[in-house]
Amino acid sequence: MAHIAGPGRKAFAFNAHQPASGKRHPLVAAAMVIPLATLLVVLFGGWEQVVTQASSVGALLGR
Repeated sequence: MAHIAGPGRKAFAFNAHQPASGKRHPLVAAAMVIPLATLLVVLFGGWEQVVTQASSVGALLGR
């Protein structure tokens, strides 16, 4: 993880081959979010809410 750099110090980057720009590949972001979203749906029983929201978005997109 990164930490905040003080005066005259560089911030620590987790991956030395990638600049600490704050950008990540969309598939990496999805791989991070999907397990957490699944856990929250299971814990809070929100499957009906997910289905309702997905159908609303589908209707907005014309599907």
